[in-house]
Amino acid sequence: MIIKTKYLNRILLLVVLFVCGCNSSNKYQAEILWDRYGVPHIFAHEYDKLFYSFGWAQMKNHANLMLRLFAQSRGRAAEYYGEEYLDSDKWVHTHNIPERAKDWMELQKPAFKQYFESFTNGINDYAEKFPNEIDKENHVVLPIKPVDLLTHYQRVIMYHFVTNPRDAKFNPNSINQSKGSNTWAVGPSRSQSGNAMLIINPHLLWGDMFTWFEVQLNCGPLDIYGATLVGSPFIGIGFNNNIGWAHTNNVHDGQDLYKLILVDEGYKWGENTKLFNKKTVQLKVKQENGDINIEKYIIKESIHGPIIREDNDFAYALRVVGQDQPFVFEQYFDMALSKNFDQFEKAISRLQNPFFTTMYADRDGRIMHLFGGRTPVRPKGDWDWLNTVPGDTPLTLWNNTHTYEELPKVIDSNSGWLQNANDPPWTTTIPLELNRHDYPSYMSRNFMHFRAQRSARMAYEDQKISFDELLLYKMDTRMELADRLLDDLILAVMKSEDELLKKASFVLQNWDRCTNNNSRGAILFKEWVDISGFKFDNSELFTIPWDEADPMNTPRGIKNLDMAVQNLKTASLEIKNKYDSLDVSWGDVYRIIKDEIDLPSNGGPGDPYGIFRVTSYKPIKNNRYAASGGDSFQAIVEFSSPLKALVGIGYGNASQKNSIHKTDQIKFYSQKELRPAWRTRNEIEKNLIDKDTF
Repeated sequence: MIIKTKYLNRILLLVVLFVCGCNSSNKYQAEILWDRYGVPHIFAHEYDKLFYSFGWAQMKNHANLMLRLFAQSRGRAAEYYGEEYLDSDKWVHTHNIPERAKDWMELQKPAFKQYFESFTNGINDYAEKFPNEIDKENHVVLPIKPVDLLTHYQRVIMYHFVTNPRDAKFNPNSINQSKGSNTWAVGPSRSQSGNAMLIINPHLLWGDMFTWFEVQLNCGPLDIYGATLVGSPFIGIGFNNNIGWAHTNNVHDGQDLYKLILVDEGYKWGENTKLFNKKTVQLKVKQENGDINIEKYIIKESIHGPIIREDNDFAYALRVVGQDQPFVFEQYFDMALSKNFDQFEKAISRLQNPFFTTMYADRDGRIMHLFGGRTPVRPKGDWDWLNTVPGDTPLTLWNNTHTYEELPKVIDSNSGWLQNANDPPWTTTIPLELNRHDYPSYMSRNFMHFRAQRSARMAYEDQKISFDELLLYKMDTRMELADRLLDDLILAVMKSEDELLKKASFVLQNWDRCTNNNSRGAILFKEWVDISGFKFDNSELFTIPWDEADPMNTPRGIKNLDMAVQNLKTASLEIKNKYDSLDVSWGDVYRIIKDEIDLPSNGGPGDPYGIFRVTSYKPIKNNRYAASGGDSFQAIVEFSSPLKALVGIGYGNASQKNSIHKTDQIKFYSQKELRPAWRTRNEIEKNLIDKDTF
């Protein structure tokens, strides 16, 4: 009996270790195993040590970037760095971010308060141990406090995604500028293997607050691989052995700009007048000689929200969703712990993140596209919610947002696949499975731009998609617009006797219609498109405009062929003058340049060209262009046994100036490749270059 009890106790001990512990070495409470691409694989015995290590790891790869981001989120960057940050500080204080973050922190559960504390302890301990890794001007930002995590989150997600400083000069179209992503979920019926598959593919600027950090977190039941925006203590997009999710920037409207009629010291409100709430913030501004000046900044608020612009007769107040969703970190923690659809849906239905669309796939073959975020329940009436809204009447004021149950979503589509390329939810699969008329008209707009059409076409035309094909589709650089226009253009040019046009026609006929490194003809076609003004919503230029009943095949055809030929002549002269050749290759003009690396790029702006592989560029000398954004953290996942996953961050997983990981993945971007996601200790240790232990 004593022997049986002894063995039973050993079995119970093993069970406890299995449930409460993880695969980290018994010698340490936590380990960070660094693979050869600078990805930290964190193994810890308890969550406090896991989050401590997570903060430490982000500092090791992004210390100076993190500290600058936290400085800006406090609204004190001008105090630390100078007057160039004053507008940023004003934006932060206008929206009351520091004070709201303190309120949010008080609402957190004790366990999550401790996780925040542990994460910031990791940041501060790294800074104390390696002070020489931190630029001199950034030391003043230390120490980082738990509340800084919440100010940073609010500044980035609520006030640069849901809305942004451009909206002070309101342009409805600015809401979607510089924001993009692609994602797919492939169900068993369309998967060659019968396993569900997922594409994770955000498009953001390569740097600043939009920088992704790739990481694996392993502790007890938690084993999540993915990426987070630098400075955040949770995985934003990723996968575990059973489920995975991606986000795209949502085509929703989570903000409204109200036009107020000024009356004396207040504004008109119905038949009465309301006074503004006012407060004064003392902003410190560092001068070039190091002195600190004080600038008094007066913030005015109406019942709608803060005043962001004012002229002689009118003031403009901005109302933004998300201000009463403080538990985003808890939601994403539960998402990462999920093992099946029911658990994931329970977590995400809380809608603590006010902005993103979500794509989901899992080992059970379930797939979902959720038009997520927070959308206001707007009053009925003939209001233009994408423009300024009358702010002199209670009839336009909203106070609530739509619940999870009320949002558009497709679960386990009949087609077997789902896609989103920043198009509205209605076109997530073809044939359409959502009827937009079942939802309020303000829920989302109605369009399907060429990148989304390219995305849907690839999924629609392949009845059985393999993992290898999924990678090819994810890297696809074909211009969908070329397939709509080029045949008409070439036929029209064939009637011309102009030698330059004949040469241009020859180049375009032999072009692969892609934007690969060696694609010849894409430069000429792009120049012609830009001169001609072809855009998805420029319907008068097409023979057949976009048709909601045929969303994947319209618009198409060239309405004015004479003008098209004339524009090709202009484009040909321009390209010949710039590059001395009509068939200059895409990769000779569009480059990936960082430090000493200079490689040919691929992909291009998603629209109006309809390129799925998005790379954005900025002009440099000699009529060349350098990649500045687009595909950032990328992953394709198949829920096979064992799980298959390929991943990559084109600009590297570090920003510290002396890190080898600033540029070590650029070659993969140039070659349209991803690398294996190492998840087991055995795989990681075979590719280990460094280790931190605690």
